[in-house]
Formats: sequence, structure tokens, C-alpha cells
Amino acid sequence: MAFLELLILLLCPVVLCHWRWSCRRRHRSSPPTNWPLVGMVPGLVRNAHLVHDFVTEILKESGGTFEFKGPWFANMDMLVTADPANIHHILSKNSSNYNKGHDFKQIFDILGDGIFNAEAKVWEAQRKVTMSLMNHSKFKTLLERATWQKVEKGLIPVFDHFSKLGDLVDLQELFERFTFDCVSIFVLGHDPGCLSVALPHLPCEKAFADAEEALLHRHVLPLSCWKLLKWLQIGKEKKLSMAWESLDEFLYQCISKHEEEEAASKSKAEKVEDEGFVLLTEYLKAYKENFTIPSDTKKFLRDTSLSLMAAGRDTVSAALCWFFWLIVVNPSAEIKILEEIKANVHVKDDEKWWFFSVEESRKLVYLHAALCESLRLFPPIALQHKSPVQPDILPSGHRVHPKTKTLISFYSVGRLETIWGKDCLEFKPERWITEQGRIRNEPSYKFPVFNTGPRTCLGKDMTFVQMKIVAATIICNYQIQLAEGHPVTPKDSIVLHMKHGFKVRINKRTSV
Repeated sequence: MAFLELLILLLCPVVLCHWRWSCRRRHRSSPPTNWPLVGMVPGLVRNAHLVHDFVTEILKESGGTFEFKGPWFANMDMLVTADPANIHHILSKNSSNYNKGHDFKQIFDILGDGIFNAEAKVWEAQRKVTMSLMNHSKFKTLLERATWQKVEKGLIPVFDHFSKLGDLVDLQELFERFTFDCVSIFVLGHDPGCLSVALPHLPCEKAFADAEEALLHRHVLPLSCWKLLKWLQIGKEKKLSMAWESLDEFLYQCISKHEEEEAASKSKAEKVEDEGFVLLTEYLKAYKENFTIPSDTKKFLRDTSLSLMAAGRDTVSAALCWFFWLIVVNPSAEIKILEEIKANVHVKDDEKWWFFSVEESRKLVYLHAALCESLRLFPPIALQHKSPVQPDILPSGHRVHPKTKTLISFYSVGRLETIWGKDCLEFKPERWITEQGRIRNEPSYKFPVFNTGPRTCLGKDMTFVQMKIVAATIICNYQIQLAEGHPVTPKDSIVLHMKHGFKVRINKRTSV
């Protein structure tokens, strides 16, 4: 049966060719035709290379919510929404009826039993421990110190190197290396040294991108189809398996090494009380004090660390990429940010200018607004997947049942006129600033970048601290020039990377 399903899907392009020939006069963004047998899959195949924009156009024409019909045999029916009322209902008001669902855990099997896959009491326990640690003063100190150290010893030397060469460089790759190093330090207490002038090749660092691309495809392929591809070890499923292996090798090595260091330190009578904060170590201690650790402790630590690293690595790097692209194409915003930094960040003569405190960063209102505006247009996590436990009726009037995949398009939310006005596609940081010169707080169901309801992102403050440090450092020290003719489009991935990278030239700024 699985072979038959795969064969039918492979024949979709044939149906598509006929459809395009017979429907040339139709508007390009019209909802896809619901064909006999294969449903709306041909339309999805046709627009697979720009799936996020395709979904956005359909939602615009459908009032913010659209029912996608899959092949009759494949259990692929989906309800896609960007309606704030539906988002509030699903993620907050009636969140107890919407869990990840069995399909979600199968799709994201690489994450194991970490916080993203966990449900009910297990999720509550993991969230409680994670929240307490991220609010710990030692973690906040580690975050600020480690980020500045990586800027000084990694980012600045690499930027200086490429500015002297004058060669093109992929800024997306540099940001991914930067955030991978940072999150490894935060979670594992280990700096893999990805960001250096030599740009060393580390399979574990590249594994995230391969995994995320495969995970998006699992959302649009029938379960039996992608499981067959996984069994055959071909295509994106093969890449996912290789990524899984690379990540496991890296994580288990770090966990074992840290366990050895912990055992060695305990044997010393003169152990120092304040010898450093490692999130994974403190997580294990806190969890043991309040909850029962699974029998396979190493797998528990592996799943925990991978979830935390996935949350902090690609989301921040993707956000920085889109922010700098928007700054490059909107130079007036860059000038305002530069002037704000000069007016509000005061550095002593004997210090390097780029060091400023978290307290000082809070004065950078326009920079914060520009980051929010970038996140609105290009949310790092493009969609959210939920499944109702019991049948439900959404505020939009659409009915959903346990077999219906419910997808929330965060990407589309920021691009609908009904939510953000006719200028929704414009980059306007000013929309985030009140008349009193403060940051405007929008409802999370209107700006769901950090999720909303019980599963609101715990790393929101951490994300803004890191992004402000990196953004201010680069803007004051360098000018970014986009490579001529370089295409910039979103990648078809769970995390909204740039499809072709972010090729730029880095020029040293002559004056601040």
C-alpha cells in the first residue's frame, strides 16, 4: 500500500501539467483545486519552492483560515490558519484541548522526549525546571559574559579577516556558527570553536539545517510515504538520519566528558562552590530534587540538551540574518540605530567601544523595535503544529477533529492586512514605538513569534540580549553590502533560513 501511495504522489506532476494547461487564466494565488484521488497535492507540489508565501496568499484570499484536502488514502487533511482569534483559542483559551499529538512526536522523533515533544506532567516538569534555571542570576551572567567573549574572540576576528580580503562571505553561515558555539557553551559548558577564521567543518553544526528541512517535508507527505523513504534511506530522510547520527555523536561525547569532569571535581576536597554555571548540569540537579529521572539518564540528557540547543541555535541565527538583510535594504533604519547607540551607550576611553551592559541595551529602543519588526516579517519558526484531543469549533467557524492536522502559520500572521494594516509588508520599526518613546507591546496572538499561552517561549529575553549585542557590534564596526544579484528567499524548512544563504561583503566602518 505504501508503494502505491508513493507512486500516486510521484504522478502528481503529470496531473499538475494538465492543470496548468487547462487553468492558465486563473489567478496564480487562487486556492488549489481539490482533485479526485490526490486532493490538493498537485497545487502544493507546484508551489513547493515557495511554500510559505504560497500559504500566505491562500490565507489572504480565504479570510485567514483554509482547509487543505490531501489524498483520500493518506490522512493528510490539514487546517491552516493565521487568524489571531483562532490562534488565541488554540494556544491559550482552549489550549488543554490542543496537544502536540502522536503525529507530531513521530515527525519530530529526532528530539526524543525533550521539552518540545513532551506532554502533560512530563512537559510541566521540564518547563518548571527550565524556567527556574533561565531566571537564575548565574545563567544571566553566563549569557552576557559568554556572548561578549564569543563576539570578541570569534565574531570580530572573522569579520576583520573578511573585510581585509574583500571576498564574498555567507553571513548566514557565520551567524549559525556563532550561535552554535554560544548555545553549546550555555547548555554543555563546551565551546566547539566553529566560529574562527579557518571556518572548520564540524558535521554536528551542519546537521541542524539538514534535519529541519526534512522535518518540514514530513509535514506535507503522508506518514506512510516518508516512513517508506526513511526505511529506504533515500532523499531528505537519508540526510536526516546522517544529521541524527552526527548530533548524537557530538552530544554523547560532551555529556560523557562533563560527567567525568564532575566526578573528578567531587573527589577534590577543595571544590569551589562558584565554579561556573552549566545549564545541563544544573538541570539534572534541579530535576532530581523534584521529579523522577528516567532510567536512561544519558538519553534524558541528550534529549534535553538537543531541545535546548535547537531552540537557541537556529532561531537566533535566522533572526539575525533577516534583520541584517532588512537593514541593508533599508539604510535609513541603520542610520537611526547607529545614532541611537552613539547617544545611549557610553564607554570609557580605555575600553573597547563594543562592550555595553544589558542595562544599557534597554535604552536602545529603536534597535529593539527594528528587531521586533524583523521578527514580525520573518519569524524564525514559521509554523506551529497542533492536534485537538476532542472535536472543536474555532472562532472562525471551522470544525476540527482529532484526525485533522492544525497548522498555525506564524509567517503569514505578520503579512496579513487585516492584522497589521495595508503597510504590513513594509519594514517600519516605528510601528513598535509609542508616542512616549517606549516599546509598544502587541498581544502575543497578533505577534506569536515567541508562541503564546502555556508554551510561551522561555528564551525571549535571552534572544533579545544576544541579538542586541551582535547587532550593535556589527552596525557600529562594519557596513554590510549585499552581493549583486544574490537572491534572497525563505528556505522550505521548519526554521526560516535563507534558501541561498546570505552572500555579502563586509567593509570596515571608518567612523562611528
